[in-house]
Amino acid sequence: MALLRFFRLPWRVGLFVLLCVLWGGGGAPRAAAQSAPPLPSVDERPARRSAEMARRLRRRLASFKGKVFCFAKNLDTGETFGLAPDAKVRTASTIKVPIMVEVFAQVAEGKLAWDDKLAIVRRHEYEDGGVLFELTPGTQITVRDAMRLMIVVSDNIATNILLDRITTDAVNARLAQMGFESIRSLRKIAGGGESSFRESNLEENQKYGIGVATSREMVKLLETLERGAAVSPEASREMLAVMKRQQYRDGIGRRLRGVEVANKPGALDHLRSDIGIVYTKRGRIAMAITVEDLPVVDYCSEAEGHLLIADIVDLLLDGLAAPARSAKPRAAR
Repeated sequence: MALLRFFRLPWRVGLFVLLCVLWGGGGAPRAAAQSAPPLPSVDERPARRSAEMARRLRRRLASFKGKVFCFAKNLDTGETFGLAPDAKVRTASTIKVPIMVEVFAQVAEGKLAWDDKLAIVRRHEYEDGGVLFELTPGTQITVRDAMRLMIVVSDNIATNILLDRITTDAVNARLAQMGFESIRSLRKIAGGGESSFRESNLEENQKYGIGVATSREMVKLLETLERGAAVSPEASREMLAVMKRQQYRDGIGRRLRGVEVANKPGALDHLRSDIGIVYTKRGRIAMAITVEDLPVVDYCSEAEGHLLIADIVDLLLDGLAAPARSAKPRAAR
């Protein structure tokens, strides 16, 4: 009877009812819409990017015989990625950044003045590779000049004469006060000035040389600088400005043309490390990378450790500073 009543309706009304049944009542078009996979939620995307970064890193390290430790954070989005980020590693010259923080802190507290004079002392006749090694022992330079040389050209004598004045213990006390549990300055370069931290844990820390840290805490220190919370906003800005002028770009800055970078690398016979902030258009990416157990001692710019760090930087920037996908479909070609 219902079917008979349907056919007695005017043909236009009947056609309208039939279309409503097909489109709204479980017909094929609606079933097709229900079968389409849901779009990924915003919360799923960081996890997917992290998984992809992990896959890429595993592929890159498949033939590498040493170890890699890294941690990175997009300071604008909060996204992070790491590989053994809480493992303690040798810092090499990246420990000079915490030393710089202590220099700025002591100047702010009136314990030091930027114009105070420091005498060049060359206790160890090793090829330093810096500037002060070439000057006559006893020549005096200012605290500010020593601080800049320590960071900009990684001058080891500048580092040592600063540590003679401020001490490794003061550096470590400041780090502890700032909430850092793992970063520690252990001694001067080539020996001397051992910290009480190192003395109380000598057997454990002897293997780390001049400094020890974790990748996660080094990134936290960089973030503290970028947030203006190290000593003061003005001091933090000046420290980052000095790091932006440092002259070794074999690792983090190797392939970054036209991109601002504030970093400090380190090198030992079988180790390369680099910490820094890359100021991309998609966020400020803070990172700390250590490549350990390099099989060949090679200090040239094309050394394996430098190239590996540069590859890891590419991976981190692709993952953490990836451009947002456009929702607009591309036109067919």
